[in-house]
Amino acid sequence: MNEALKEAQRAFENDEVPIGCVIVSQNQIIGRGYNMVEKMNDVTAHAEIIAITAASQFFQSKYLATCQLYVTIEPCTMCASAIGWAQIPRLIFGAADEKKGYSQFSEKVLQPKTIVISGILEDECGSLMKSFFKKKGKNF
Repeated sequence: MNEALKEAQRAFENDEVPIGCVIVSQNQIIGRGYNMVEKMNDVTAHAEIIAITAASQFFQSKYLATCQLYVTIEPCTMCASAIGWAQIPRLIFGAADEKKGYSQFSEKVLQPKTIVISGILEDECGSLMKSFFKKKGKNF
């Protein structure tokens, strides 16, 4: 999760919503990403999507069945669906997103056997988001 936090910090420094993600297989990071929505002018350029793309290129496969995905904030439904389609068996996230997190809408977007672990470095992940939105005059 510390590596995902580094990615989130990169997003923060680039004035992007500070969410970072890494994908790990056999104790090796094979995909990284941070939100690049503003930079790419693309609403789908979320940290998870960028990391999934990198990991898929690493394996030359659309399926990531041997991987774990670490992300600083609970994925939105789009990203959770991508995690499900990529067949990632383990999702680990830091802070919950009570406004846009997938669990607010449907937990069925993940594969049925996906193991979800939440609350890892929750305070650190959440405080980065709160700092970002406070700077923008908004609440997270």
